[in-house]
Amino acid sequence: MTATSIDTALIPGEFRPLMQAISEAAVKLSELIRQGGDLARPVGTNSDGDGQKALDVMADDLFRTTLGRAGLRWFASEEQDSAIEMNPSGRMAIAIDPLDGSSNIDTNVSIGTIFSVYPAEATAEASFLRPMREQIAAGYIIYGPRCAMMVSFGDGLQHYALDPRSGQFRPVAARMEIPEAASEFAINASNYRHWARPIRAYIDDCLAGTDGPCETNFNMRWIASLVAEAHRILIRGGVFLYPSDARKGYERGRLRMLYECGPIAFLVEQAGGKATDGCEPILDQRVETLHQRTPIVFGSTDKVARIAAYHDLPESEVSALFGHRGLFRA
Repeated sequence: MTATSIDTALIPGEFRPLMQAISEAAVKLSELIRQGGDLARPVGTNSDGDGQKALDVMADDLFRTTLGRAGLRWFASEEQDSAIEMNPSGRMAIAIDPLDGSSNIDTNVSIGTIFSVYPAEATAEASFLRPMREQIAAGYIIYGPRCAMMVSFGDGLQHYALDPRSGQFRPVAARMEIPEAASEFAINASNYRHWARPIRAYIDDCLAGTDGPCETNFNMRWIASLVAEAHRILIRGGVFLYPSDARKGYERGRLRMLYECGPIAFLVEQAGGKATDGCEPILDQRVETLHQRTPIVFGSTDKVARIAAYHDLPESEVSALFGHRGLFRA
């Protein structure tokens, strides 16, 4: 394992072998992405029926092989049907989305890796199927114009960036906080007709700008890469919504709870923000199956709380035009 893949000065001692392995794999994956090639070639489907690209499989192999040398007991991946036991004496279990946003590979949009760490138990089920507040660490790597990492060990959010000259992740900030004063929201507006009325009502009010109850002119963003959306919000605030909707297969959203929404929620809360399923905090929920899906809303505290409040409004309020929602008028 490369001893210089990450500056460990801010990392608690028990997590250093794990973070060395994650950062080593991330450096190699970043190099593969820069080299290009036929990385977006379809190669099949994963255990949950989603299409796999060549880079999905390469990333999964790379992280599994590298993390296998870090003393982990259990490895769970989006690309694997079930969890894999690595080291029977290992004390940690990792759940990982090796390549988030793979639909964007051929368009050169930022993609990433998301991971969540739990204390290892005797079985994979006991290690991963548990309340998400039992995470002991989480993070992501974003392979963008600048390769960066956000990670938390339960005491604030740390920001690292890859120095391409040394091949080492170096600290950018020892503690990050989400800005509250931001006027951006991110949602796939093409699904408007499928959303529940509280989500439609919130978006209607954002689009109404200074004439509506929010009394703010908003900008809308949508990258279709969870890591890229999360990174923007952690850096400059705002809110991200991937709600459930009326389409078949979207009744509980599309993002995975264990290795996508759980770790992002952990990071967001460590940065002073909130993350819910639209109503209830993500971290207060329990993972029931390895590839379970959930809706998610995360970002600046005031905006996430406001969206939850829309679900408590009377039907007449969320059905009315924005000017009638007087509850939210300052």
